[in-house]
Amino acid sequence: MKKAGRILAIIACLGAFLAPLPGVAQTWPDRPIKIIAPFPAGGLVDVLARALGDEMARSLHQPVVVENRPGAGGNVGAEFVARATPDGYTLLMTSPGIQSINQFLYKSMPFDPDKAFAPISMVADMSMVVVVHPKNGFTTLEQLVDFARAHPGQLNFGSAGIGTTGHLGLELLMHAGAMRFTHVPYKGAAPSITDLIGGQIDGVVDNPPTVLAHIRSGAITALAVAGPRRLAALPDVPTAAEAGLPAWQASSWFGLVAPAGTPPEIIARLHAEVERALHAPRVAALRERGMDVVGNTPQGFAALIVAERKKWGDIIKSANVTAQ
Repeated sequence: MKKAGRILAIIACLGAFLAPLPGVAQTWPDRPIKIIAPFPAGGLVDVLARALGDEMARSLHQPVVVENRPGAGGNVGAEFVARATPDGYTLLMTSPGIQSINQFLYKSMPFDPDKAFAPISMVADMSMVVVVHPKNGFTTLEQLVDFARAHPGQLNFGSAGIGTTGHLGLELLMHAGAMRFTHVPYKGAAPSITDLIGGQIDGVVDNPPTVLAHIRSGAITALAVAGPRRLAALPDVPTAAEAGLPAWQASSWFGLVAPAGTPPEIIARLHAEVERALHAPRVAALRERGMDVVGNTPQGFAALIVAERKKWGDIIKSANVTAQ
């Protein structure tokens, strides 16, 4: 019942928290729309937001401008949108951290992720990949799990930093496999992958775009993807379920949200525009980078956020992870 209540609370953000602004829905959009990318320019969120925004602009007949506001794991940009006028002109390209993770990592939040946003649609999903250095000789996830169980803490696994999705995906992998690695946090994904390629660490759990080129070159070995299906970009890499560890389900997803109280008519129009844009060649081509470009309904997105909040909250509390 509590879970259902939380889902209904998020869905209510589609229009119930603030009264619709008079006349806005009838004339929207009559000026440029802004998508806040809460991470640095050039990153995955930025690339995705720009590709989506360009396609949406074509049919909305208004510019869709991407503005980068990075900081605090996405909280800086998210707070800006949470405080924006709910008129459909300021949107957020959101992530698991903002919606489902940060509230468990930080002692205080500048906004309430349960109530601050109106979900529009998921935009992309990236099942995490566990990769290892070839020197260890692991070619299957089963081999890795068996060794880690027999030698707890002997293998060193890096991440982009404490509390990142890669770190939490690693914690979930250890929990699912009843095993223990030594976690080595880095300041970003790039240095962790550099050390993995150099053999300074044994493995990493990260998003496909970060590791795809190195898997294809043979510098590192992919053992499994933590999703319900194989990735189009890595068709020969089994899912965790196929590899014998079905409990390991972890992904970095991105989606579009608006400030709570945005008129439901505008949410519906934005949802339709996102669905259309996801089929455009430029956006669909992101699958080649390891993204699963996929939309869902506002209600479906709300339900996903609640489920993710439960999963990551449990892992963060179990592993006693806190933001640095």
